[in-house]
Amino acid sequence: MFDSLMKVIAILAFLAVPVVGAAETAAPSAQQLVTSATDRVMVVVQAAPDYIDEDPERYYAELLVILDEVVDFSGFAKGVMGTYATKSYYQSLSAEGKAQLREHVKSFTQEMRFGLVRTYGKGLLAFGGSRVEVLPTDAEEEKGNKVSVVQLIHGDADEPYQIYYQMRRARSGDWRLRNLIVESINLGQVYRNQFQAAVRDNNGDLKAVIDNWTPEEI
Repeated sequence: MFDSLMKVIAILAFLAVPVVGAAETAAPSAQQLVTSATDRVMVVVQAAPDYIDEDPERYYAELLVILDEVVDFSGFAKGVMGTYATKSYYQSLSAEGKAQLREHVKSFTQEMRFGLVRTYGKGLLAFGGSRVEVLPTDAEEEKGNKVSVVQLIHGDADEPYQIYYQMRRARSGDWRLRNLIVESINLGQVYRNQFQAAVRDNNGDLKAVIDNWTPEEI
């Protein structure tokens, strides 16, 4: 049976699909994005055993290319930073403080980007195929700017794992992943609590928090 971390690692694989230009066809719905996600990542995962021991960085690089097209890493990072990435907090700072905060957000986005890819990439190598079912989304919600896509992963357990992909519409009109809930585990909330605790422990030094960031295992 997957532990909580392995479940989070594994289901992230189902988020990766090519971005289709609006000039070619209409952008996929949030449901279509998640439904078609398995194929591209699993091609990378299935090919990895042939070279992973000699060139592991190739594996992570290929996964990163895919996820960059689907995950709003900046939005996810800002959500984890919570209060420290809000407009009101930004406006309360001096010009120098605003410049520093922009750098902090940029640095933390990179930390989240590379950290998540490497963490779940390792777990994917041990993930076996399972039957995946994506439940229909509400047509009215799909017309808005945010929607949750529910996915069931049928593994060895009696009941399928329930995954909630919290999607937001980008300015381009395309859907992007902003948060993930695995059964009762809200990934963004877990990391946000960790970030806030680290800020307290470091007396408000955001740079120290980011420089020493290691995602909590869940």
